[in-house]
Amino acid sequence: MAAAAAQAQDHARESWVVAVDLWGNPVYQTLELAQDRGALTGTLDGDALRGMRDGNRIRFTVTDANRASATYIGNIEDDALTGTVDMPDTNDPKARASHAFRAQRIPARPPGPPRRHVYAPDSYSNEFSPHRKPVLTIWPKDSVHTTTLDSGGVDEKGITKALFGNPQTGPFFVAGAQPGDTLAIRIDRLRLNRGYADSLDGIVGRALGPGLAAKAGDLGKPVRWTLDRTRGVAYPAGAAGKLKQFSVPLRPMLGGLAVAPGFGSAPISTGDTGRFGGNMDFNEVIEGNTVYLPVMQPGALLYLGDAHAAQGDGETSQYGLETSMDVEFTVDLLRGKSIAMPRVESPTQWMVLGQAGSLDDALRAATGGMVQWLQQDYGLTLSECAQILGSAVQYQVANLAGRSVGVVAKLDKQRLAGLARMPAK
Repeated sequence: MAAAAAQAQDHARESWVVAVDLWGNPVYQTLELAQDRGALTGTLDGDALRGMRDGNRIRFTVTDANRASATYIGNIEDDALTGTVDMPDTNDPKARASHAFRAQRIPARPPGPPRRHVYAPDSYSNEFSPHRKPVLTIWPKDSVHTTTLDSGGVDEKGITKALFGNPQTGPFFVAGAQPGDTLAIRIDRLRLNRGYADSLDGIVGRALGPGLAAKAGDLGKPVRWTLDRTRGVAYPAGAAGKLKQFSVPLRPMLGGLAVAPGFGSAPISTGDTGRFGGNMDFNEVIEGNTVYLPVMQPGALLYLGDAHAAQGDGETSQYGLETSMDVEFTVDLLRGKSIAMPRVESPTQWMVLGQAGSLDDALRAATGGMVQWLQQDYGLTLSECAQILGSAVQYQVANLAGRSVGVVAKLDKQRLAGLARMPAK
């Protein structure tokens, strides 16, 4: 029995996340190991490796497609691996350099069907960072129930729990996610968990012409909104005069949804956006829709926050109706499929979000992302894409309030119903 158990252990595959310290800059990679009587085989970010394990001592050599090799020597203690790697110098392939590395074992997927996790946050992040320790490991098709703070760091009880500036819940490590994949996040449930939201009476500078700008000096004051969850509406608290009877329907959304940026990028403020997602403030990130983000780090490292009870297009007052929220989502992976820009799928539409420093550049990014999607999923030529866009595309301004702005390209699914989709890989 003991020999059989040892043999089963020998052949079990292990997954690790390796962080190599390149002069103070960690680069993260995925290590897959299999052991057979001490002999090691596997891959490091897809490159083949061979080595040996003797007790807790481990040594293996990785050879890449250009036949360059790197040798890792280290010690395993429980689920941690530390040591040094001898590898080619980054500027001189004939020279060698030694760097420290550390690795963390990824837990094996529990047997049985996908699981529902409940995560109660005890800390929050004001950066979309690849360096923050994951709060939870989940697997494709798992779901998570958690909560978010409002953009000021206030929870459902009105208590400040984090620094203002869109503090995020997470990151969640999605086991198996690799750079070059796409993470699919289905928003299963968004529920308001308090009776008020905060906003401003401002108008963002991008939306102001010279005449309005001259009159807007007194704007930017805080406005408290009452969230009537029974009636499903929000209205300015204590409003008098012309707004006494004014209300808007509640339409909960997530302003922040992001994966960690890739190597070479510093941690990014939770007020910013990019290909990784971020503070998108797009009012179609709602219950029932699925958001697609490109994976740039092992495990994707998913962040979410900045919940709004409602928001008009563009978030023109600088704030939506900022509040806290209960969130439930399910993750999945599109392996080997990389996308240029965040995408959102509703029951009736495909949407691609372009984010850039100007509306012109955001429009170009959204258009390019939609062309990429049509070519990836339908195998269309550029001419065929142009004909579809020219006859059916819709554009929406998603966000005007940040350092970057967002423009969305939309296509109704019904318009594409007669087109044959490319077979899945």
